Amino acid sequence: MSRYLLAALTGLMLSSIGFALDAEPFTDERFDALQAEGAVVLIDVWAPWCPTCRRQREILAEFQAEHPEVDITILEVSYDDDKDLVRRFRAPRQSTLLLFRGDEQLWFSVAETREAVIYEQLLGAPGAD
Repeated sequence: MSRYLLAALTGLMLSSIGFALDAEPFTDERFDALQAEGAVVLIDVWAPWCPTCRRQREILAEFQAEHPEVDITILEVSYDDDKDLVRRFRAPRQSTLLLFRGDEQLWFSVAETREAVIYEQLLGAPGAD
């Protein structure tokens, strides 16, 4: 079975199961407040037309459903509409993920779609429990 067919079938199965990503649009005020609290924040630089982004968001939604005890806030940055933020976070392209705890950047990833790698980073983030 081709990767693309498998990805499409996975997407259909997830949408029928009803996993929805719990994320909010990025704002400086929200990010600053979360950093001041020392919270764990995942910045998701994404585009709706990007298949890699779609897969990442499926993985993130699965993670949230499987690990509701993990306290991570996901802030979305539109690759198409938020060019200042894309430059600020030095995202070379859509499908960039950045993980912060307070002011410390813990992880930077571009186009990562391996579930095990994403889960490991999210579960291993100090303060993400």
